[in-house]
Amino acid sequence: MVRSEELVAQLKDDYTRAQLSAADRAMLDYVGRLTRTPSAIEESDVEALRQVGFSDRAILDIAQIAAYFAFVNRLAEGLGVALEDYWAKA
Repeated sequence: MVRSEELVAQLKDDYTRAQLSAADRAMLDYVGRLTRTPSAIEESDVEALRQVGFSDRAILDIAQIAAYFAFVNRLAEGLGVALEDYWAKA
């Protein structure tokens, strides 16, 4: 996969305005909702991922990666861990 600097900039700015496939958009919508309001996730959210081609295994992977990312970030922030210079510049 070729990294498009333009796409990266769009994703950083506002992923909803980026030119994404339906599957990528559905995945990011789901992850955003899972991150901001996890208790609001319903079967219809999972079904929306299935409708764009994600298998149940892929949906599990998406949820686990999002949850792990949130966990690690909260843990680091809770302990006052500073970002390495590489990440501060990204």
